[in-house]
Amino acid sequence: MDQHRFLEITQLSISFPKSPLPVLHDVDLQIARGEYVAVIGHSGCGKSTLLNVIAGLLPASGGGVVLDGREIAGPGPDRAVVFQNHSLLPWLTCYENIRLAVDQTLSKTMSRAERHDWVLENLAMVRMTSAKDKRPAEISGGMKQRIGIARALAMRPKVLLMDEPFGALDALTRAHLQDQVMEIHASRGTTVVMITHDVDEAVLLADRIVMLTNGPNATVGEVLEVKLPRPRDRLALAADPAFTAARAAVLEFLHARHANPALAAA
Repeated sequence: MDQHRFLEITQLSISFPKSPLPVLHDVDLQIARGEYVAVIGHSGCGKSTLLNVIAGLLPASGGGVVLDGREIAGPGPDRAVVFQNHSLLPWLTCYENIRLAVDQTLSKTMSRAERHDWVLENLAMVRMTSAKDKRPAEISGGMKQRIGIARALAMRPKVLLMDEPFGALDALTRAHLQDQVMEIHASRGTTVVMITHDVDEAVLLADRIVMLTNGPNATVGEVLEVKLPRPRDRLALAADPAFTAARAAVLEFLHARHANPALAAA
């Protein structure tokens, strides 16, 4: 299979019954295996709707999505989702939250002992080994998101989908988690599609930034390749002309669209 079309979105349209215009129309996007793609746009442009279609949580009205040669027709373990809300089960410990997902998806390929070790490996990956026996109410918001990310990756998905995963966190916690996600992406090579409204975050993390036009009737306006070598250091990038140029290009697109909403339907 063409690796540049590992995840292929073709002529995707999404309409809701009582809406006169589609939320999204004619969205075309090809994502390579191991690529990190950020989707950005103003509120109401359909970012989360697009992610939900890839996740199989929402059916397409037109067009479709193909992952690794198979059309997406519903939820599946080949796609794991991390929401802004961590969605951990409050009565289970951190270990048990991850173990539940592992048991449901990997019981046919891993022994019980292997699944135990795999859960511990994923806890260590997000630096949460010391909290493995704590319940969600006993840990911070940032720690909950770490467990959510570990749970998603422990399922060994083909694609990790993240819907503004750091949006509810304070700036320092967000920066730490962004750095960890970069490390995880580098070590595991997971294909990532992330929804964000944060321009700096998109430029820091992504290989490409997909910019959606204003909604409703939104579509892909531009796709920016982020030509920054990895690994990336946020402090070094602050003075990097390539970082500044990429950031400016995204801001220019967003402000131009915001200033002329009629362009969204163009």
